[in-house]
Amino acid sequence: MNGASREALAVARESLDALTDNTSVDVTRLAEELAAVTTLLHREVSLRRVLTDPAQAGAAKAELVGRLLAGQVGGETVDLISGMVRSRWSQSRDLVDAVEELAATADLTAAQRADALDNVEDEVFRFGRIIDSSPGLRSALTDKSAPASAKGELLRSLLGGKANPVTERLVVRLVTQPRGRSLEAGLESLSKLAAARRDRMVAVVTTAVPLSDQQKQRLGAGLARIYGREMHLNLDVDPEVLGGISVRVGDEMINGTIADRLDEATRRIAG
Repeated sequence: MNGASREALAVARESLDALTDNTSVDVTRLAEELAAVTTLLHREVSLRRVLTDPAQAGAAKAELVGRLLAGQVGGETVDLISGMVRSRWSQSRDLVDAVEELAATADLTAAQRADALDNVEDEVFRFGRIIDSSPGLRSALTDKSAPASAKGELLRSLLGGKANPVTERLVVRLVTQPRGRSLEAGLESLSKLAAARRDRMVAVVTTAVPLSDQQKQRLGAGLARIYGREMHLNLDVDPEVLGGISVRVGDEMINGTIADRLDEATRRIAG
């Protein structure tokens, strides 16, 4: 997002934070209702265009939201969406993306309240690694001809009772309602949102052997000093790296593996 949409999203995030700071609010229900609104806006293109039309008064758009959603969702959800349509959006799709983000953030807030946010972060990352190593599973979950209900049932059979309920809800929603994104991009977005709940960044760390607790602490502290923010480590073991460590933070790669140095030596010899 850029321009007006970025500003509108920032306001929406603040509204959600103010709402979820109240522990009496059922954040799981809020997440489900926001997800339902996402589905509605994604499906009804003409509706989202009306709700993001800068020529229409914000009050009129908020009133339309109230009429459409009253009795379908709770008052907190109506108030959130009403506030969002009063803002200016650069593109109609940006509104849908923003509501979807708020739905995921509400679910992550539920995990945070239950002191399970770290587990959810790790489970989302591990699920991504499973997808990377299982082409058949990835194909089944991304098959456009397969019904969403079948994909949901497959995921529930894989994750039910094994993963946190928040992880299961997030992944099922992502797979059954991809909205044009790749599965990998959606999982990475969820990881970033989870890290943002504690104002920290995500580092994907690949090593040949598992790191000790002391090594993890030293690495996390070192990365925090470099980037100026707390760092969550997603740890992956890959014997093919041969030794050393590879760290990816966003688009930046810090590569210190033996395999990487061998590749570099080979390139120099070939050159």
